[in-house]
Amino acid sequence: MASGTFPPQMLPPGSPADRVPTAPPGTIFVLGPEGGYAVPPRRYTLLFGRDRDDVHVPVGVDDPTVSRRHGVFTCTGADGDWWLVNTGNLPIELPDGVLMLTGHKRILTAGYTPLVINSSKQRSHLVEVRLVDEDDRHPRSTSSAETVDPETVYELSPQERLVLTALSRRYLEGHDAFPLPLPWEDTARLVNASPYVTKSWTYKSVANTVEDVRERLHRRGVRGLLRDEVGEPVGATLSVNLIRELLKTATLSAQDLELLAEQD
Repeated sequence: MASGTFPPQMLPPGSPADRVPTAPPGTIFVLGPEGGYAVPPRRYTLLFGRDRDDVHVPVGVDDPTVSRRHGVFTCTGADGDWWLVNTGNLPIELPDGVLMLTGHKRILTAGYTPLVINSSKQRSHLVEVRLVDEDDRHPRSTSSAETVDPETVYELSPQERLVLTALSRRYLEGHDAFPLPLPWEDTARLVNASPYVTKSWTYKSVANTVEDVRERLHRRGVRGLLRDEVGEPVGATLSVNLIRELLKTATLSAQDLELLAEQD
């Protein structure tokens, strides 16, 4: 489909982000609670925010902490790239946990991207974005189909799973609002006390095993797992990023705590 046959158009409220109309590659769909807007790749500026009379996609219209023009999508038309700029006071949170502050600019990647504006009134406002690419296949409804595993599940050896379960114990238990990885020494102690352990572990062997997994996932394209990618001071950042990736892909789950079932 040529972009000339798909003009900019409004989308009605309740439009599902996973079933947007057929559109040429480079078309952007932006959806809010009151409807949305779609624009093919061309020179265009698409606005979202609280002022429904002055934006294409209203969001947070009853929340004064959301800015009237909270964000802008722009396309120069030359290369078909779409950019997001935060023009509001509150940050825009991306799926990877990155916070776009006022003035931050970021190019959009193809596919689905949810944007969240977290209000100071403990409210969250969602803006759904879908950018069509050459291989875009709009999925059909699967409401009656059986649940399948996520597309990305990383292979772990039994001992790697045991080590990473111990390292991630606070995350898997769900008791802490802001969990952190266990220290290496505590991780080794927990692993050694497991009924499934096959050798004696030290804090160094635990750290080396975690590093091996980080490097393996890095080779598969996961960012934020190497020291030179995150900058100093590193602290626990590498382990945090690894754990988040394993949890997001359901490679680790709360069921893995059974490996530590005999621990107090």
